Amino acid sequence: MSTPGAYYRLARIGYVLIRAGVFSAIPPENLPPALRVVQSVAGLFERRVRSGEDRRERVARAIERLGPSYVKMGQFLSTRPDVVGAQFATDLALLQDRMATFPQAEAEAIIAGSLGRSIADLYARFDAPIAAASIAQVHPAEVADGSQRRKVAVKVVRPGVRQRFAQDLEAMYLVARLQERYVRNARRLRPVEVTRTLEQTTRIEMDLRLEAAALSEIAENTAHDQGFRVPKVDWERTGRDVVTMEWIDGTRMSDLDALRRAGHDLNRLADTLIQSFLRHTLRDGFFHADMHQGNLMVDAAGTIVAVDFGIVGRLGKKERRFLAEILYGFIQRDYARVAAVHFEAGYVPGHHDVASFAQAIRAIGEPIHGQPAETISMARLLTLLFEITELFDMQTQPQLVMLQKTMVVVEGVARTLNPRFNMWKAAEPVVSDWIRDNLGPKRILVDMREGLSAAVRLAEAAPEIAAKTEQFSRDLTSMAEHGLRFDIATAEAIGEAEARHSRSGRIALWVIAIAAVVIAWHVA
Repeated sequence: MSTPGAYYRLARIGYVLIRAGVFSAIPPENLPPALRVVQSVAGLFERRVRSGEDRRERVARAIERLGPSYVKMGQFLSTRPDVVGAQFATDLALLQDRMATFPQAEAEAIIAGSLGRSIADLYARFDAPIAAASIAQVHPAEVADGSQRRKVAVKVVRPGVRQRFAQDLEAMYLVARLQERYVRNARRLRPVEVTRTLEQTTRIEMDLRLEAAALSEIAENTAHDQGFRVPKVDWERTGRDVVTMEWIDGTRMSDLDALRRAGHDLNRLADTLIQSFLRHTLRDGFFHADMHQGNLMVDAAGTIVAVDFGIVGRLGKKERRFLAEILYGFIQRDYARVAAVHFEAGYVPGHHDVASFAQAIRAIGEPIHGQPAETISMARLLTLLFEITELFDMQTQPQLVMLQKTMVVVEGVARTLNPRFNMWKAAEPVVSDWIRDNLGPKRILVDMREGLSAAVRLAEAAPEIAAKTEQFSRDLTSMAEHGLRFDIATAEAIGEAEARHSRSGRIALWVIAIAAVVIAWHVA
């Protein structure tokens, strides 16, 4: 149930975004007739574009004006082109965390409160922040190791960000519920589920212990990989509100001239980047989901170092097998197999015709063959595939869409390093190894071993399952004989909830009416 405050925040969000031209940027063909009318009316209140002003800059400023929660939401939605559209997702991908820093004294107080030790006890030196984002800011510091000092990066959570996010989240859920209720085309995209995913990922991101754990897991997974690593975590100086990690001296991957001056082979870096990402995805099922140029550095040895693991993605064995079979099917032009994989995974409802779906997939794959390999984008292929699946009622798979969006970003970075980058040639060693180990004869042995393990666990749990089944049977018999009854406390609680709902509904209507008047007065 939404509170009046959620309706007020929704009105404020709408006003800011209308003025920035966000609603006008939404393709009208994606909207039902009623919302097209609303879009036309919203265009009347849009602020005039200044000479030389870029629409994406206006959108970024508007989102930043709404606060840290909406910056984070914008960045999250940039990973969901299926929800906001490919063009708008691209615009949002340019949204950077350009928040103002908060006072160093507050940062020191947060660290001391989280770790239970003073700054002087923790760090030999603690400097002013060098970067501030929606969730946290980063300070350079030094730690004393005996007579030596080592430089570290200290990431500190922004004060009050959890409380602010909890308030803003209520308005986000309200928008999602309204979408599901009134916009039929949006139901397939499950906006409430998308908002729930945003809530989960952001809450995880606001607990820096979990980011440290992600760094640690990736470090273990890539311990023997050549050309890729992540910063080491200083667990002694890490808590819920602070993470301390190795300071990386290197060149940002966005600075191509500096990479060349340092003598790095840009073509090799492009191959290493995409191969590392595919290893993390297929081999480990755990990948950095925000691998843009700002989060990638190259150290003096030519090793790629990824930072900022606030957003990560996971793929289960089912999703990894699905991805590998799709890529392999397109390479082999086996469109029937690609279609069958969608149905076997349960992603496309069974009432659709497999042959018709294969025909639609052929329309994607055939134009690719005959083109130079360096012009074929794996990320574009997945984007087209997800567009086709909409025609066949494929439910949104958030983990796959996050993978596809991350692949778009990683492939884009690789092509800036090497404009003639051949994605398929670079990916072939990783994909073929995984297919050999997981889709060939070896897969049967692995599946048999996992099946045997599952059978053993089931046997161990059999007594508990039998006891619960017996209790469930007794409860059903009791309900059949005596009926289902509420106790007095439950009945009273239902009555109070209904009363609160009626009162809040009336208040919400007044808030919306007043907000509309305020907006009209501002525009006038």
